[in-house]
Order: sequence, then structure tokens, then C-alpha cells
Amino acid sequence: MKTKLLKLVMAVSMSLLFYSLGAAAERITVENVGFATPESVEYYAAEDVYLVTNINGSPLEADGNGFISKISPDGKVIDLKWIDGTASGTNLNAPKGAAINRGILYVADLDEVHLFELPSGKQKASVKIKGSTFLNGITPGDDNSVYVTDSGLKGGEGGFVPSGTDAVYQVTAAGKYRAIVKDKDMGRPNGIISHDNGLVIVTFGSGEVYRMDKKGNRSSLPAPPNGALDGLLRMDDGSFLISSWGGSAIYRLAKDGAYSTVADGLDAPADLGFDSKRERVLVPLFKQNKVAILPL
Repeated sequence: MKTKLLKLVMAVSMSLLFYSLGAAAERITVENVGFATPESVEYYAAEDVYLVTNINGSPLEADGNGFISKISPDGKVIDLKWIDGTASGTNLNAPKGAAINRGILYVADLDEVHLFELPSGKQKASVKIKGSTFLNGITPGDDNSVYVTDSGLKGGEGGFVPSGTDAVYQVTAAGKYRAIVKDKDMGRPNGIISHDNGLVIVTFGSGEVYRMDKKGNRSSLPAPPNGALDGLLRMDDGSFLISSWGGSAIYRLAKDGAYSTVADGLDAPADLGFDSKRERVLVPLFKQNKVAILPL
């Protein structure tokens, strides 16, 4: 009798444990908090918070009202306008990709890359990249710099039209920049990762995934089931996670070249972040003014 009772207690305990783990692993959606066209989410490990860039208007206009929110891992807003483009001494228009490297937050914004000190959020500098039109994805380099894509877009009849400025630039903490490659046939480069002494890039226009060396030479990787590719992450197992507006999904590209779907039903998933402490993918939903927090 005691043995049966013990087994029953253990079974109930295990069920409760699995239920608890499952509940903890559910998707969190942060909504109705004041986001305004969120484009990127960056995990700031030193403070264990998420930083969300908000375009707040047209992605093409220098309107001075972009902002960056700070939220907690449980989805609570700590400071909606932690960095506020309307504040004195802050230059922020339509912020898109964000990346942290060596105590500096870099933010892509129209034809500029802004540098903010961490943890204060005080603006250090704005680096204007001559000839660019739509700076978008951004990633830390191995040194004291970042790499940023120009998606080659401008305003036109019916919305966005090609500007012919597709490019990848390197921007340093000292405020210098150089073009890695400029080529109107890059397919509207968007998400970017620095990896293996080169770069991996996904494109919004052509739906491509390719590697690029530091001289700008390209080699193709398998393309996902759907296009309009935006965010890009590299995982510890060597796979890549890619967000697709065309598929309303996040795809995983395995080392063997096979694709699988990590999550779907995501309207306009933009520049991805990753919470390395909890193994979560952070997904800004561009059109919905929401952020989805997805456990892996």
C-alpha cells in the first residue's frame, strides 16, 4: 500500500513538474504597452533586459521621434522611451537594427549609425554614411566595430522602391566607416551576422541567404521556403535562425542545409534578438506593435 501511494505521489509530482516547465516555456507576447513599429530587439546581458527599437512613424523619414524601449524578460516595460529621439542631445529618427559591442549600443537609422554608451544610454556619436539610404541590419565584428547593411530602399509611388544603394559597411567605435561592398544587385540585404572571418547575410528583396568574405565575394546558401527575409541569428550548434515576412515564420537552417520551421503565425517578424540566458528568440512584430518572446 505504501509503495503504491509513493508511486502515486511521485507520478503527481512529475506531472506538476512537467506542467510547470511547459507553462514556463510558453510564448510571451508583449503588447498594448506603447510600442510604435518595433523593428529590433537586442538582449543586454549586463542588465538582463531587452532593448527594443521603435521607428514610430515612417521608416524613411528623419522625423526625430524614434525611441528605444527597455523591457524585462517577463515582458514588463521598465522604460518605454529609455532613449528618446525627442530629447535634447539625442539624434534618433527611424531606428532599425541594434547591436551591442564592447559597451556600446550601435543603432542603424536611415543613413546614420548611432553610438550610445552603456549602461547610461547617453549618445556618443552619429556616423553619417555618405550615399546610403536605408541602413538596416547590424552585427558586432570581432574587433571594435560593427557591420551594417544598406537595404537599398527609398520612398516612391506605392511605398518602397529600389534606391540602388545596396551595400555592407563596417563602422568603428571611433566613428570611421568603410564600404565592404556596394552592389545594386545584392537583393536588398537585411539581416547580417559576422562569422568565420566573414559575413552571412539574408535579403528582403530576393529571399537569398549567402556568405560574404571581407572583400565582398559571395557564395550562396540554401534559400528558405519563403522570402522577404529580415532577422538572422547564428546558434551554438552552427544552425541559423531566419525570420521571413513571406512565410510569417522563423526558419532554422541546419548545418546540413535542411530547413525546418521554428515558429509560424508571426506577422512581419523583423530583426531577431536572442536571450542567451534563457534560450529565447526575441521577435519584434513590425506591423502589430508587439514583441514575441519564444522559448527554443
